[in-house]
Amino acid sequence: MKTSVTIGGYARHDIKSTVEFVRQAEKLGVNRVWSAEAWGQDAATSLAFLAGQTDRIGLGTGIMQISARVPSMIAMTSLSLQALSDGRFTLGLGVSGPQVVEGLHGVPYDLPLTRLRETVEIVRMGFKGEKISYQGKRHTLPRAGGEGKAIRLDFPPTKVPIFLATLAPRSLEYTGASADGWLGTSFSPDHAEAHLAHIRAGAERAGRSLGDIELNVACPVSIGEDVERMIEARRPGVAFSMGAMGSAITNFYNDALGRAGFGDDAKAIQGLWLAGKREEAARRVPDAMVTRFGALGTPQMVSERFRLYKDAGIDSLTFRLDADGMKAQTEMLEQIMDLLREVA
Repeated sequence: MKTSVTIGGYARHDIKSTVEFVRQAEKLGVNRVWSAEAWGQDAATSLAFLAGQTDRIGLGTGIMQISARVPSMIAMTSLSLQALSDGRFTLGLGVSGPQVVEGLHGVPYDLPLTRLRETVEIVRMGFKGEKISYQGKRHTLPRAGGEGKAIRLDFPPTKVPIFLATLAPRSLEYTGASADGWLGTSFSPDHAEAHLAHIRAGAERAGRSLGDIELNVACPVSIGEDVERMIEARRPGVAFSMGAMGSAITNFYNDALGRAGFGDDAKAIQGLWLAGKREEAARRVPDAMVTRFGALGTPQMVSERFRLYKDAGIDSLTFRLDADGMKAQTEMLEQIMDLLREVA
């Protein structure tokens, strides 16, 4: 399997430590680094800097929020990063959620899948070197009634892979139909069809197969002997995803775990969180909502989890490392790469 790591949050890790961590990941043979974007650092700036600090590791936005930018600017930024990195860039896109889109960017969170589809289509026009002329429900280029004209971006036609971060069934189907890759979260190899069935259906309707799409999923990793302590440490993060990563009405993470068979648990945790009972919400998280959505435990247990991901058809794992500080994370990453070699 391919491997990747994530970076994000200058407030927690200074950029020098981040660069050194990515350099070490490159030496260890990690295939790609994804830059997170939520309400802190943006997805592009760190990759532009890392392009000049690394030689081989792939650089991807994981994810770039489509509601924060017009599609043409997404294309221009992507083409610039592809040039700066000598062809190592991958564009990861996602719709984010209503709290960020409406609260931070002031953009209505309506028709998110339509917006995603139109964005991908316009961005690909830019990548192909075509004049950008588009008539959609959310985007019209050139602007109707104005003085603009269709413009071709000042780049040669360039291949840039597009990965989509999707969770809802219809969005997963669109990923299967059109994307080069999938950036999956809330994924369990024990319940793989909760996501993959929808991606497969979309792919088959488009005359494709799962083999045409790189399946890249997030995999939180904790390695040690005290399994119960590691589970306890993870509960608050799961509760946050169930209660805070979305609104009371729209929470894709909550829905995804519901499709994996944890519907009652997910709704109960969300209710406690929204009522302000955050510690109680964390205590409500069952062990299985931690252990089945990542790799946790002794080295042998973690290795067995990696094998489950491989057997489920996953092509690439993005590691989220439960270790304090860049030095500890680097040491854990080295151990992970050794365990993966055993799986291969």
